[in-house]
Amino acid sequence: MLCIAMGTYYRKHLLGPDLKRVYELASPRIRQYLEAEVLHVIERVRGAGRVLELGSGYGRVLAKVASHVGRAVGVDVSRPNLEFGVGFLRDFVNCDLLRMNAVRLAFKDAAFDATFCIQNGISAFRVDRHQLIAEALRVTRPGGNVLFSTYSPRIWTDRLDWFRSQSRAGLLGELDETLSVNGVIICKDGFRSTTVADEELHTLFAEAGQSARISEVDESSVFAEVVNEP
Repeated sequence: MLCIAMGTYYRKHLLGPDLKRVYELASPRIRQYLEAEVLHVIERVRGAGRVLELGSGYGRVLAKVASHVGRAVGVDVSRPNLEFGVGFLRDFVNCDLLRMNAVRLAFKDAAFDATFCIQNGISAFRVDRHQLIAEALRVTRPGGNVLFSTYSPRIWTDRLDWFRSQSRAGLLGELDETLSVNGVIICKDGFRSTTVADEELHTLFAEAGQSARISEVDESSVFAEVVNEP
């Protein structure tokens, strides 16, 4: 079967207003999950001078983080999403959106006080996870916070319903209900969404020389957090 990586799908199909529509379709429980993720990030980055979001899309999260930091920078590979984001963030003078690959960042070492990648970006980007974490650590100053999140298994039913809503709205292909099990969502057009288990998060950061704190937030997100050690 044709397999369309989630990162590729969002880069080529869910662009600008359509990506925003994904969040507008969220149920109350999914909205709670999305808000809890952002609040957790804000708690960790509040007061920082410069923060970086990997996979910022049109700036949904940056708009919430901006008032708590000196400068908020988002990178994404989708030009249409970034162009849409310019308008979305027009009132946030301390936000920047840049087109950049998260595993090949064009920033100097230690350029940011904190770096975060949430809503399952570590899986959704479909890039080498070791490289993704290495780049996040490289551009974060010693002592700065690095945060990654993925879905908790506890929100599986609501997550699956959310993707069904996206499918009914024509934003995704028809879900393959038989194959969409155990944290993996598969559409009949080949779209595939996975997650990362706690143990793999531990291992990925350990292999990068870091000890990650793994925690569950709101019974919906699993966060891996490190204080960057040189």
